[in-house]
Amino acid sequence: MPFFITENGPTREARFPKTSTGTPDGGVHDLFTITGAAGAGTCQLNQPAFEANRKNVIFRIPTPVFGAGLIEQIRDTDILANLGTEKPAKQRLQIRYKLNIVVSGNTHTEQVRVEGVPNDNGNDGTIARFGWKAQNKSLLLFAGEAYNVEMGISNELFQTEREELCPNTAVLMPNDGTNTNPDQIGTPDPPFDVLSDIEHFAAFMRFLAPPTPSDTEPGGSASILKGKALFTQVGCHLCHTPSLPTDPNSRVAALAKQTANLYSDLALHQMGKNLEDGISQGEALGNEFRTAPLWGLGQRYFFLHDGRTSDLLVAIQEHRGVGSEADGVIKQFDRLSETDKQDLLNFLRSL
Repeated sequence: MPFFITENGPTREARFPKTSTGTPDGGVHDLFTITGAAGAGTCQLNQPAFEANRKNVIFRIPTPVFGAGLIEQIRDTDILANLGTEKPAKQRLQIRYKLNIVVSGNTHTEQVRVEGVPNDNGNDGTIARFGWKAQNKSLLLFAGEAYNVEMGISNELFQTEREELCPNTAVLMPNDGTNTNPDQIGTPDPPFDVLSDIEHFAAFMRFLAPPTPSDTEPGGSASILKGKALFTQVGCHLCHTPSLPTDPNSRVAALAKQTANLYSDLALHQMGKNLEDGISQGEALGNEFRTAPLWGLGQRYFFLHDGRTSDLLVAIQEHRGVGSEADGVIKQFDRLSETDKQDLLNFLRSL
């Protein structure tokens, strides 16, 4: 059992920022292998050396997917328009980038005022939005990657086996795919029996209802309302945008013309040394993360990308530090009275 999987801890995946030769890695490493399992035959795949890589391993916990269908239907133009709002407040709190630019072999630092940037898809230039670093464009891609990376099941989006040293001729490749013979799997239920697993997973996520916030729990309605006002007062809303509209022309009528109360701008922000993981994904660098949606926060046990804490106050404080665009906001949070801080925490827990 890997040392970071514990009885009362979060469900985690592991990534190594560097390979054994010091070059960038960043990929997910399998927690377990089939060696010794029934049907594994003589396969002798070794488990990754997690213990030996204690200083070269970072963790990720799953991102909640309630309301994900609404997030998928938010237009790029609305994301970009939102990023251009409240510029004076964002600049005052230094919600911007410091880019290192190399000129003629000499490195100098140029401050560029950018109020968050999306993780643009490298193929069509549109905005990706799923995953801790907004590295996945769509729920179908999100599902396909998870089936391959977390479950080890190849599929039509990820056709190649991650480990080909133990071929099993009895298993078709890829493991999952469109079922072109639905009448052979029992009572057919067209058109759904034709769909691959990842299509089913994507549809399931797409129609999960968004979380419903509480008006009274915890702390009572007065505390929650005051905490909501303080959330804006200290500047949390500048990145954790309370709501964004969905596309009025969405093909899915149930998701069209809706308000997604996600509390995220879906953009990348530099988060400083405390949260840096050294992993680049798409246009996201090692210290950049997508603003995590806060809806459903009251139902979560573990916080931040690696699940390092169950204490919401600790999670807030981890946003501070040199190089973090949230540092100015955290300083304003620190100036609140203890009562006001509790009201803000009650508001977050009500979501």
